[in-house]
Amino acid sequence: MRCDKKDLLLYGVTDRSWLGDRTLAQQVEASLRGGATMIQLREKHMDRGSILAQALELRELCGRYGVPLILNDDAELAQAAGSDGVHVGQSDMEAGRVRALLGEDKLIGVSARTVEQALAAQAAGADYLGVGAMFPTGTKQDTRPVSYDTLKAICAAVDIPVVAIGGIGAGNVAELAGSGIAGVAVVSALYAQPDVEAATRSLRAQVERVVGP
Repeated sequence: MRCDKKDLLLYGVTDRSWLGDRTLAQQVEASLRGGATMIQLREKHMDRGSILAQALELRELCGRYGVPLILNDDAELAQAAGSDGVHVGQSDMEAGRVRALLGEDKLIGVSARTVEQALAAQAAGADYLGVGAMFPTGTKQDTRPVSYDTLKAICAAVDIPVVAIGGIGAGNVAELAGSGIAGVAVVSALYAQPDVEAATRSLRAQVERVVGP
């Protein structure tokens, strides 16, 4: 399945840390109203049964907005949930095996930090790449930032769209202009904000300027 690069413009990655008195579905819907174009369910501290239940709820919600729902890491859980796809890291199931499990009609995203990893993921059947972390981030504290030049080189080397991730927000997203990315994936820039819908709408406008026509 070819990934529509427009779906990657503003890719929201969930994190229950900032829910407060809201449910995850309420938080995600606020970002969908604000213009998020893809949602990834990424909850490292929930058991698989709870993640499946949450995925089924978000699948219905995202479907109402016409936005793809991606699950993090677990291809078998993505299959069970009927999500639109899965995003895997370098230490997770290899993209070719994910494709064999999920079939041709599901999206597969793969994390990459080098041109070599990016080309290997593309050859194995990835639909899009997540490259980062671009900036220091509290989500993955042991990750060294990827340079702008590396991001640009990856975008130039592959034929599939690239989304930048890691520490990206309103204050630094403009630094990614000219790199060739299709969009950005963000966590706290949306979900840690007091008004998720307004933050999403504002960041989307910025990303549209960065990505260009």
